[in-house]
Amino acid sequence: MECIKSNIENIKTKINNSCKISNRNEENVKLIAVTKTVDIDAINEAIECGATDVGENKPQELSRKFEVIGNKVRWHLIGSLQTNKVKYIIDKVYMIHSIDRLSLCDEIQKRAEKIDRTINCLVQVNISKEDSKHGIYEEDALSFIKTIANSYPNIKVKGLMTMAPNTDDKELIRSVFKKLKKLSIAIDNENIEGVSMDELSMGMSNDFEIAVEEGATFVRVGTSIFGKRNYNKK
Repeated sequence: MECIKSNIENIKTKINNSCKISNRNEENVKLIAVTKTVDIDAINEAIECGATDVGENKPQELSRKFEVIGNKVRWHLIGSLQTNKVKYIIDKVYMIHSIDRLSLCDEIQKRAEKIDRTINCLVQVNISKEDSKHGIYEEDALSFIKTIANSYPNIKVKGLMTMAPNTDDKELIRSVFKKLKKLSIAIDNENIEGVSMDELSMGMSNDFEIAVEEGATFVRVGTSIFGKRNYNKK
């Protein structure tokens, strides 16, 4: 883990370069250090090296790490969220990136209301329509977000999230990110009360540079910071 500092610096340099290519301000792109299977010491090291946002896939892991690390960083739940796991993270997360069904909204609303919190959320969109990916389809996003705005006062939609296909085809990856950006603009133009499209969560270790060029405001990077990990680890 001695390379964490240089890895973060390298990623930030690449983000800045991608911002220059696309004429964006690098301050508008935030790096989320994805800490799936990463131990507390390594996370603290990343924080010392400038990580301000941490992303976890599993609610119970987020909760466990939060109890040790606390509010030194902003916590993001970036993985698929089961309704029975909402209780673990509702009072801890800065943002949930994976809203994709009304049953999940029901549970978030119920628990957020109990603790008088408004929860920042992103709607996960399955742009590529792959069976292996979660998220609603592009054509269903607008009506889904309107329903949230009308019926779930403790959920604040802040933007969209997607995952690109796992492929070396950079143009295919780029097309997915372009579609999410286009969708966010279309939804923003609807001027739905209480909804903003300020955030686009897209791009991981293998494609975050393309994501930044296409408008990402959050990139979710794990392997390029912490190295390859054992994903069978609990």
